[in-house]
Amino acid sequence: MLKNNNGQAEKQAQSRRIERELLNYLKPVLKTLNKKADRRLVKTFFGVIMAIIIHRDRQNGLLLSELGAYLLGAERCVAGTKRISNLLHSEKWKAGIITKFLWKQGTKRVKELQAAQEPALVLWDESVIEKPESLTPERLCAVRSSKALRLKRIKPGYFNPPGGRPIFVPGFNWLQIMVIGRKGAPILAHQTWWTTRGAKKTSKRAVEGKLLRKIDQLWGKNVLHIWDRGFAGRPWLTMAFMHGARFILRWPKGYKLLDSEGQLRLPGNISKGKRSWEYRLLWDARRRCQRKVGVIAFPVSDATHQQNLWLVVARRKGQSPWYLLTSETIRSSEDAWNIIHAYARRWQVEMSFRYTKTGLAFESPRLAGWHERKKLLMIATLCYGFLLSLLDPVFNILRAWILRSFCHRTGKRSRLTPAPLYRLRLALSFLWLKHPPPFFSYL
Repeated sequence: MLKNNNGQAEKQAQSRRIERELLNYLKPVLKTLNKKADRRLVKTFFGVIMAIIIHRDRQNGLLLSELGAYLLGAERCVAGTKRISNLLHSEKWKAGIITKFLWKQGTKRVKELQAAQEPALVLWDESVIEKPESLTPERLCAVRSSKALRLKRIKPGYFNPPGGRPIFVPGFNWLQIMVIGRKGAPILAHQTWWTTRGAKKTSKRAVEGKLLRKIDQLWGKNVLHIWDRGFAGRPWLTMAFMHGARFILRWPKGYKLLDSEGQLRLPGNISKGKRSWEYRLLWDARRRCQRKVGVIAFPVSDATHQQNLWLVVARRKGQSPWYLLTSETIRSSEDAWNIIHAYARRWQVEMSFRYTKTGLAFESPRLAGWHERKKLLMIATLCYGFLLSLLDPVFNILRAWILRSFCHRTGKRSRLTPAPLYRLRLALSFLWLKHPPPFFSYL
């Protein structure tokens, strides 16, 4: 009996410790919010973040009524929902408070990487929030549906799905920026949502250009930008050259470049018939296996500005090559491998979109107002940032304990996952439901 009591006491102590870690992580935001808003709203703000971490539902994870039940208990669901609504509709604070906090987190990580003489990689990527059944929310616009694309894929043994043009549904455009090093977990530095319709309409390049200027002011020219094929083309290259940005850009196979002889050719034709400099076995994070990859590089330039660039080609058996256009000078095969390794880290931002959509239900809010919805999404973003902070090596012992105690898994895949955010949040949910920290008694 004494042993059981000691075990329960340890779990309660760890529950309080994780609550304190969350409080320390959010302290800059809470201090700013406390100066602008009522103290009750600050307490509700912190309680909502804990409720989001506990409540795991892909369809209803950010519904106010669901969160209200976790905030004050099922019997006081109406009161809890009202508190959250008052928090989101309050005019005393804006979502910009959280945006500034994220920029500071990114700046801190950039300085740490520069102090350690490691390259600071800035990962850019775009996605959308799909609201196919919605008509009334503010700033809705047409977005290309990735869900429809997946449903239209041909599966062996079944009738062919309909082909044709892409399907567009109501939704919002989404842009995210993360900072990462050669190893370790990423840091979320910024994310924003925008529309192409209505009085507040804007364009993709206008939003991206504003952020590139912001990064240039904050972090200078020492960071290395990683861009996917959606950024390829003359307009974005012009913006990059104007700011003197260092970058790695995955170049589409159908876009031509000037080779060393000044001829306009496709990337595949530039590298055709040339042997790879070197081969290595690299880890494929998407398919979780080792793959043999060959590398070769060529000096090239873009057709419009004729700036000196390098094209690094990563050849993978059975798959299309990576054509990586970079402003970095390639002097040896090791330099080319560094470009490939840096671009491979971009997969982390893809995983971020996947987790925030599935694990944190970013597509579930049913708020008509733009500012209220943005506040709720930014609050959920803080939950994601906190979970990422728990991947720091400082919390290795704590993380191993909570995963072992509240989310044990026997499968090899689960045990070897380096960033188990899904299991980690599940374990936190079970811990706080079974051993609620003292904060919930104050709400």
